[in-house]
Amino acid sequence: MKIARFSRIGFILAAAGSAVGLGNIWKFPYIAGEYGGGAFVFVYLITVLMIGFTIMIAEMLIGYLGRKDAAASFAALAPQGKRAWSWAGMMGIWAGLWIMTFYSVVIGWILHYIGVTLSGLPATVGEAEALFGTMLSEGIGTQLFYHTLAFVVIAAVLLRGIKAGIERLNLVLMPILFAIVGGMFLYALTLEGFGQAWAFMFAPNWHKLGSEAFVVAVGHAFFTISLGMGAILTYAASLPKKSNLVESSLSVVALDTLIALLAGLTLFTFLYEYGSAPAKGPGLVFISLPAVFFEMGGIGTLFALLFFIALAFAGLTSAVSLVEPMVQYLIDRYDYSRLRSVVLAAGFFYLVGIVALLSNTEAFGGILSFGGKNFFDWVDFITSSIMLPLGGLLMALFVGYVLPKSEVYAALHESMGRGFALWYGVLRYVVPVALLIVMLNLLGIVRF
Repeated sequence: MKIARFSRIGFILAAAGSAVGLGNIWKFPYIAGEYGGGAFVFVYLITVLMIGFTIMIAEMLIGYLGRKDAAASFAALAPQGKRAWSWAGMMGIWAGLWIMTFYSVVIGWILHYIGVTLSGLPATVGEAEALFGTMLSEGIGTQLFYHTLAFVVIAAVLLRGIKAGIERLNLVLMPILFAIVGGMFLYALTLEGFGQAWAFMFAPNWHKLGSEAFVVAVGHAFFTISLGMGAILTYAASLPKKSNLVESSLSVVALDTLIALLAGLTLFTFLYEYGSAPAKGPGLVFISLPAVFFEMGGIGTLFALLFFIALAFAGLTSAVSLVEPMVQYLIDRYDYSRLRSVVLAAGFFYLVGIVALLSNTEAFGGILSFGGKNFFDWVDFITSSIMLPLGGLLMALFVGYVLPKSEVYAALHESMGRGFALWYGVLRYVVPVALLIVMLNLLGIVRF
């Protein structure tokens, strides 16, 4: 059977679609301002190149050489007697699927807010807060409907496979996403609030740049590029032969970082222009911004619609990359059809997602909470604090210490040249220490 392969541009857009997610828009801008503005951005860009770019090449290399699902690629490349490394691949596969259990719920919120925009935006921050709080705690039917809609769209794309599904989705949605973010950024340039937004994100406040900022920069650089969950690895298994992994990795990192910077400047320009305080997380997207868009009048309604569409596109392109590793694993390991594999993988995140959804509600939150967190928050915490950094750490150790150096060199030396020695040294000695520190900090074992 002929295996479908990505085109070069299709792979870059698919990998960028995996990387460009909700964190680019509602997390990066806030942490940049909170931890020193331009000083933090400077450190972040360095860590993106040293940590994110380094691990992306390593993860891509495993998939490119293995040509199988994440677990089978590790097993195929590991020396005799070290096939247990396949569990490193399984870590990523399950991390992505567990993330989808709450990520699909959040995509559902975004789809719902497209409807809210069309029916009428909340006029004040208070109204916006009440609207979001009511949906979260009481709107079970609304959330379930849009969670189901997200599930149907994601499953439909996955059913069509690599070329007709995932690549085509990204070839259509990613250029539209870039156009929306770019267009809103150009409009933001004309507003007086742009100067304040620029200062918030880029004016260097070196006194805020403590050790915690370095840990946050490393952590976000790792998470925002969609590493450690087997998505990039699985996509790379479908790359054409003689692909330039370094150029592809650099393109993905550059697109991901550019979107984060443009989105941050645009959104904070709107906030400052209309007198709203910067917020982070869902508070920015579902509370502060809807009220600001209302204040902008007719063009605000248009921008709100475009913003939530762009956010939905970012979520959906990331979502398919979170589920595809499990789909490919079921196809390779058990010889299941793509239909059966998609039904099993998507069905898992859909059903568990209902539990995550219910854990935020008043009716079920009590019985679905334990240890100070509800089910939704526990899944988020375990995947982001343990599974993802551990998956990335295992990938770095595998390429840096298990794969023969000659094999790694043969695959990368033409595209890296003399830079190979620097990249290999960072992978072996810097990345493992950085990821271990990030994981210990997230778990609260070590505080900086």
